[in-house]
Amino acid sequence: MVIAADGANSKIRPYITPVKAFYSGITIVEGAVHHSETASPNIHKLLNGGKIFAMGDEKSLIISSKGDGSLVFYTGCKKDELWSRECGIDFSDKAQVIAWFKEEYPGWDNVWLELFENAETQFVPRPQYCMPFDQNWETIPNLTMLGDAAHLMPPYAGEGVNMAMLDALELSKQLCNPNFLISDLRYQLMKNRCSKGPLKWRLSPWNQRLLYTPKMPFYF
Repeated sequence: MVIAADGANSKIRPYITPVKAFYSGITIVEGAVHHSETASPNIHKLLNGGKIFAMGDEKSLIISSKGDGSLVFYTGCKKDELWSRECGIDFSDKAQVIAWFKEEYPGWDNVWLELFENAETQFVPRPQYCMPFDQNWETIPNLTMLGDAAHLMPPYAGEGVNMAMLDALELSKQLCNPNFLISDLRYQLMKNRCSKGPLKWRLSPWNQRLLYTPKMPFYF
């Protein structure tokens, strides 16, 4: 049996269903700072080992601490789907990305520049996609999928990894069942969950709409 656990751009998913993800309207730009305590001390202190979710002006900035002493951050802006290809920004050029951030986030505190100035890896633009809630597919006895390959969503519910782990747990229980047969379709439990569009899955685009509305401070 082949399990499609190869993420958002799964090469196996098309063999299961022709249903494709749709663009959510938001593109994020990802960066990372290694050894944040020394490289980015002000942000490191603000984080205090946790997460920052800054929002306003229909934009967002998410920063997360990592166990290895680094941090990762993601901007979030309303952009056309092909913006990252057509904007003319070289995302490997730190100066260009900093100039873009200053122009895109006017009025935001200069403390956030510390992230971009000390980022050690190439910035990565990531258009955000989501699978349709009403997706469905015919069961295939020797092929299934889990995680983002099955139910991709923007990162605004905090449930993507949790759902993927639950998918894996449910499937592993079936595969470890001594009475399991390859023709037994019970291991398609995750297919049923995806086709029903669970609340956690729907929360992501719903939260996205709230985050990127002009009335966002009212909602939060």
